Amino acid sequence: MDIQLKRGILEVCVLAVLTRGDSYGYQIIKDVSEYIEISESTLYPILRRLESGKLVSFYSIEHNGRLRKYYSITELGRQRIDEFLEEWKELLKVYNFITKMKDGGENDQN
Repeated sequence: MDIQLKRGILEVCVLAVLTRGDSYGYQIIKDVSEYIEISESTLYPILRRLESGKLVSFYSIEHNGRLRKYYSITELGRQRIDEFLEEWKELLKVYNFITKMKDGGENDQN
């Protein structure tokens, strides 16, 4: 998969996980990894970008003597998911067109 496309998809996947409730890095990786490969070295830069874009906020809570950073989705983050879903509809149309042409479908242009 194209790295830029995957990066954008991963960002929205992280936001989607956070719609279920606040979460921390390890748990986010675990949840997202069920569907698409993600590592710590990929997740934390994504979280920083989402935070700088005000798509997520964070707070820290002590857990077993260490501070654990929890992330929350913001209203802007929820809007980004909605935008992505609209963009994806357009991408599906393009995918269907390419598949149709590849499979010998007729071109609809006259």
